[in-house]
Amino acid sequence: MKTIRIGSLEKPVSRMGLGTWAIGGGSAWGGDKDHDDSIATIRTAPTLGVNLIDTAPGYNFGSSERLVGEALKGMKREEVAIITKFGVVWDRKGSLFNKVNGRQLYWNLSRESILEEIDRSLERLGVDYIDVYMSHWQSVEPYFTPISETMEVLNELKAQGKIRAIGAANVSPAQVEEYLKWGDLDIVQAKYSVLDRAVEDELLPICKEHGIALQAYSPLEMGLLTGTLPRDYKPVGAQIPKKWFQPENLPKVFDYLDRLKPLTEKYQCSIADINMAWILAQDEKVILLSGAITADQIRQNTRSTEIDLSAEDVALIRDMAEELDR
Repeated sequence: MKTIRIGSLEKPVSRMGLGTWAIGGGSAWGGDKDHDDSIATIRTAPTLGVNLIDTAPGYNFGSSERLVGEALKGMKREEVAIITKFGVVWDRKGSLFNKVNGRQLYWNLSRESILEEIDRSLERLGVDYIDVYMSHWQSVEPYFTPISETMEVLNELKAQGKIRAIGAANVSPAQVEEYLKWGDLDIVQAKYSVLDRAVEDELLPICKEHGIALQAYSPLEMGLLTGTLPRDYKPVGAQIPKKWFQPENLPKVFDYLDRLKPLTEKYQCSIADINMAWILAQDEKVILLSGAITADQIRQNTRSTEIDLSAEDVALIRDMAEELDR
């Protein structure tokens, strides 16, 4: 497994991380997942070289963090790097986010909220420090908190040893610049797939400039780019409102996937592997999140980190993907 360095973390991290939003279950993923399968998936990841585990309190109201914490009881803590997040809350007020199962979620990045969240996350995870603490979304009115104030408390948590590195998800280039004014920003998380390349305009260049790792979430577009869905597939949960799951777009995506089949034969891999390997080929500081929900899935997904696409094939895949927007 290829690795990179994130900030001042002592351990190098794998270029593929295990994302546990789906494992957390809930209505966003069509219901809860099998408990034993979820624990086995998390515990299998490090044995395959995947030592980065990504979670968040907002993944089904703490369920994902609790599952990761349960899995960690049967693992060596020093062998994994844990990312969890802050800023999405449901038990205190903030700026309106959305509703899940009738429960209102809020955005809150205030000092008081972060100090409550960090202790609850540490408790759910059953650990005494978090490798990367990441803002899940950025602050908006009417409960707006300047990045300078958020970074002040994060720097304090880092000095106390409760966190080791700082990250920011769903962030604009201007916000990245603001974070950097007040301390180290080690990793940025953003949606990035063959079908959604918006980060390439400004965000990825600014990350390259400052040596910030970019963690690509949803590289398989919630399963659409795996090549395993039937053409008559009906989206569920969080897939329903997404652009590429719309009836007018799905046929075009399936045609694109069919055109990838010669490359799967060339590289002896799956369609999912090709789509993830393409993301990794964009820069050595880009890492993937795999939303696997079974041990077999994470085992299969690690294949993408072993594929070295030729420059010609990287360009070919880009051309094919760009045609879908024309």
